[in-house]
Amino acid sequence: MSGNLSVRSEAFTGGETRLARVVAQPLVRFLRQEVSSSILLLAATAAALLWANFGGDSYERFWETTIELAIGSWQPLIHEGQGLSLELWVNDVLMVLFFFVVGLEIKHEAVVGELSDPKVAALPIVAAFGGMVVPAAVYTMLNAGGAGSGGWGVPMATDIAFAVGVLTLLGSRAPQRLKLFLLTLAIADDVGAILVIAVFYSSGFSVTWFVTALVGLAAMALLRRYRVWYVPVYVVLGVVIWYATFRSGIHATIAGVAMGLMAPARPLLGERALEHLEDILSGEETDAVAVRDATWRTKETVPVTVRMSGLLSPWTSFVIVPIFALSNAGVKLSSDALSGAVGSPVTWGVILGLVIGKPVGITLFSWLATKTKIASMPANTTLGQLFGVGAVAGIGFTVALFVGHLAFSDRELADQATMGILAASLIATLMGFVLLSVLGGNKTPTAGDA
Repeated sequence: MSGNLSVRSEAFTGGETRLARVVAQPLVRFLRQEVSSSILLLAATAAALLWANFGGDSYERFWETTIELAIGSWQPLIHEGQGLSLELWVNDVLMVLFFFVVGLEIKHEAVVGELSDPKVAALPIVAAFGGMVVPAAVYTMLNAGGAGSGGWGVPMATDIAFAVGVLTLLGSRAPQRLKLFLLTLAIADDVGAILVIAVFYSSGFSVTWFVTALVGLAAMALLRRYRVWYVPVYVVLGVVIWYATFRSGIHATIAGVAMGLMAPARPLLGERALEHLEDILSGEETDAVAVRDATWRTKETVPVTVRMSGLLSPWTSFVIVPIFALSNAGVKLSSDALSGAVGSPVTWGVILGLVIGKPVGITLFSWLATKTKIASMPANTTLGQLFGVGAVAGIGFTVALFVGHLAFSDRELADQATMGILAASLIATLMGFVLLSVLGGNKTPTAGDA
């Protein structure tokens, strides 16, 4: 992400003008930091809370504003008989790009990244499973048979941006092996969250529209097979797939994930394609065709997953996700609301699921995986360190908020879940930071070292 930004801004930031020195260069330095997206996300959350509590009813009125699209008497985008509210535009349209980038990252990791090596991926995948099952079980124990029983998927999620941000702030106290473990775990966690959303938090299933979405994905696969790389074709086809998924009853963000998983994770051309560029461009009368050919060859030595992720990640991290937090994190913290949350099994189910269930599930399943020889511990890593990583993984936030708004149609229950997510994320941040500060530098080998 930072490389893409630096290349695009080099001409502007490289100068010595006052604007470049005072504005552009500090901005690029900020965007290069791994914690910067977490800072913006935190600021957007604070803004949402301030707006909801000190802005009267303007917060609800604004995000409940309905935008209707109509072609004659046909309204292509409707929800419960009316146009989409601004909140639904964010959740069902903008967040598709966020989940598209998630799909790209999963595909890249599965083909050429950490998930491509079964031995390396086994432990974090098993740990991620434990980090989903145990929190869901903790939540269900408190809410079984109650009005909030459907929210068991809320404490299953891990927010990659916040979690990685915490490990980055720890510096050398969070060794690279722990960061790789957390990243792989979070990606596996994303796969689980996507499946949960698709299977359990979709409604009004339409076979016709679902088949239409599948036909669109099949058409995309055929275009790939026959090496059709004209981007506008994929954009149009992507819109069709998204709309068919939206109308099918499956949550529209699943279309983004599916399209991300279909993107090529290996380059079309190998590095040898660059060997002839000097010959192509060295002629005295180099024409536009030669330049275009050289540009295309250079571009196609980079996988589509990497190119698209580099292009879209700044937009999802610094624009879309903060807007999502602004539209979903605003809850009124009145005395009645707080007392209701304190006594709510929904709130406590989320808090205990994320703060206790996550680290316990991740550590327990990691221990079981090493004892049964399914996986081995990373070199010089202890279960205590994995417990600290599990605590950081309890920062659910973005996806947890997303699932919470899908799980609860009742506004009061949704707000109780949101307060639980906010409280749990804060506790998990502090707990993970303290644990890894104490245990992160521990180099004592364990019996399961690889």
